[in-house]
Amino acid sequence: MVFLVSVLCSFLLAIDWGMGYSKAGEPPAGSMPSEALAQYGALYMGDPEKKTIYLTFDAGYESGSTAKMLDTLKEKGVKTAFFVVGNFIDNNPDLVRRLLEEGHTVLNHTNRHPDMSQISDRDAWLKELNTLAAKFKEVTGRDMPKIYRPPSGKFSERCLKYASEEGYKTVFWSVAYVDWMQDSQPSREAAMSKLTKRIHPGAIILLHNTSGTNAEILGELIDVYREMGYEFGVLEELLEERLGA
Repeated sequence: MVFLVSVLCSFLLAIDWGMGYSKAGEPPAGSMPSEALAQYGALYMGDPEKKTIYLTFDAGYESGSTAKMLDTLKEKGVKTAFFVVGNFIDNNPDLVRRLLEEGHTVLNHTNRHPDMSQISDRDAWLKELNTLAAKFKEVTGRDMPKIYRPPSGKFSERCLKYASEEGYKTVFWSVAYVDWMQDSQPSREAAMSKLTKRIHPGAIILLHNTSGTNAEILGELIDVYREMGYEFGVLEELLEERLGA
């Protein structure tokens, strides 16, 4: 009985996604090992032996920087994944359609950006994903891929199980930095330092579209990564390769 209670508590335990970096250029350890994530159709990085990296953005709202980022991505020939929430679709349908027209992937970051680990009711949990997917289809006429990122990286094994049972793949990240605070944006130098020191083979990079610093450095960052020998991959292809259909 004690063992069963312990297992149940572990299953329900709220986890904040995070990484432990060791040396520059090496993959970090995540809050849950890759093998444990994979059983639920989840991952946080690609092949640590390949210098292919994956650029992703979380889009909680629009601050005026997204169009500039898209101009840069188009100029540099890089395709990315944007994880969007409901109000981003509601308020920026033209940007959502532009993302698709320019070859980017638009993915699920929930409708209201709640702490998903605290939603115990399965139907309420799924409503966050399904409502967002319905908004996407209304604006674009397309079905949203069943790929999801937990808001703020807050999750539990129960969350992973719910997602997996509904056919969703869960995507975390292996490179990020504090870029989301509008009143305290990092300098260009600080941002480039963090993002270049933390890069590694197979990295899934998380940036926020709201960051003016990110808009400023994006072109330079892409060039530096390429100079370091990295190429940019497509997240959906990585998921197919690592986790299957």
